[in-house]
Amino acid sequence: MIKDEIKQLIIDTLDLEDITPEDIDENAPLFVDGLGLDSIDALELGMALKKKYNLKMGSNNEENKEYFYSVKTLADFVEAQANQE
Repeated sequence: MIKDEIKQLIIDTLDLEDITPEDIDENAPLFVDGLGLDSIDALELGMALKKKYNLKMGSNNEENKEYFYSVKTLADFVEAQANQE
């Protein structure tokens, strides 16, 4: 399932040692609250997602914030991109 893949990618990319995919709520915010990721984490995660799923992200910062809100919003974005190909 794509959400589980994204959870594992977050853990692997950001070296979150004490967290398992089951610990990550797919609807919880990834930044500030929730996992508490920061802007550097966002860049690393963005690069990993682009590489794994061949994503095309625009330079619209507000749109990107929406995509990166939670695991669910990232999964929806990945699936939408896959359906455009």
